[in-house]
Amino acid sequence: MTGPTPKPLAERFWSKVALAEDDACWEWLASKGGEGYGQIKAGGADRRMLGAHRVAWELLAGPIGDSLVIDHLCRNRGCVNPRHMQPVTNGENVRRGYAALPSAPQRRCDHDWSDPANVYVRSDGRGRSCRACRLKTRRTI
Repeated sequence: MTGPTPKPLAERFWSKVALAEDDACWEWLASKGGEGYGQIKAGGADRRMLGAHRVAWELLAGPIGDSLVIDHLCRNRGCVNPRHMQPVTNGENVRRGYAALPSAPQRRCDHDWSDPANVYVRSDGRGRSCRACRLKTRRTI
C-alpha cells in the first residue's frame, strides 16, 4: 500500500509565496535557513532542501548556469521575485554584497574596495578598512 501522491514542487512552492506587484518583493512565507533564505524540500524520496530563490528562478526564468549563484538585487534574502535576482559568479556576488553593506567602509583612499581581498573586516564584523592603508599606517607607527 502506498501513500498519497506528493504534490509537484511548483504547486507546493507557490502556496508559500506572498505574491505582490511585479516590481515588489515576493516574500517567502515558509521555512527559512539561518541566514534568512527561504527553503523548500525537493519532494518525494529526495529529502534535500532547496533554496526558494533558486527554485523561483528556475520555475520562471530557466536553469541557473553551472558555477553561478543568485544575487538578490533587492538585498532581501526572503524575496523570491526573479525580477529582483540575477545569476552571477560567487565572486561577483561577494563584491556586490560588500558594496551594499550599511557598514560599508568610508572611502578615504583610492584603493579598490570592490575586491573583498582588499578590505579588512574586524573579527566581530563591525568595522571595515582598507588593507593597504591599514598596513601602511601600522608600518609608520
